[in-house]
Amino acid sequence: MKLHWSPRSPFVRKVSIVLEECGMMDQVERLHSVAVFAAPPNPEILTDNPLGKIPVLITDDGQTLFDSRVICEYLIGLSGHTDLLPTEPTSRIKHLRWQALADGLTDILLLWRTERGRGAHADPVILNSFETKTRAALAVLENESAELKQTDFGLGHIATVCALGQLEFRYGDCGWKAALPGLAAWYATVSTRPSVAVTAIVDDGEGPAGSVDAFPSFTYRTTG
Repeated sequence: MKLHWSPRSPFVRKVSIVLEECGMMDQVERLHSVAVFAAPPNPEILTDNPLGKIPVLITDDGQTLFDSRVICEYLIGLSGHTDLLPTEPTSRIKHLRWQALADGLTDILLLWRTERGRGAHADPVILNSFETKTRAALAVLENESAELKQTDFGLGHIATVCALGQLEFRYGDCGWKAALPGLAAWYATVSTRPSVAVTAIVDDGEGPAGSVDAFPSFTYRTTG
């Protein structure tokens, strides 16, 4: 199999953690592919994904699979590691819900960074909307941090790790750990898991001119 991959992508990291958990990493050839939202599509990616986004998995029988949710479910089914996405309905929905929340948060963080990168042209209404949604999503995860800890590791945890990893990568000084101690404690523990540690986000320095990696972080404020 082949995987369009980047060491900076949180959604590629989701797939990579699943590959590590399933013992399948050596079965995949990684194609280093740069995909930037506010830039012309990468033609190499576009050939396999008309949306021009990564990750994309090219299976041994020639299928092209996207996005991370489809790829992860395919790999879990292929490997038989149903512990990562249980078949029992209640447990399965729990993991799918966490995945939906975490993937949505990751999307917001990526779009928020893009909007902030517009500098003086950034729309304050959009910026405020992204911040409000980020705080709301993190508050839910904080409230459910004990349940995350008590539930067997699976796809919901993997997606949540990747969302928080993106928060750390792009907004490292935002202060979320002090504001959300339960979630921070869970994240510290799960980050030592081998599949999580070995897939940590790495900035490879590739990207468009005028990168906004260095823009100021927001300050997380508690309420109430």
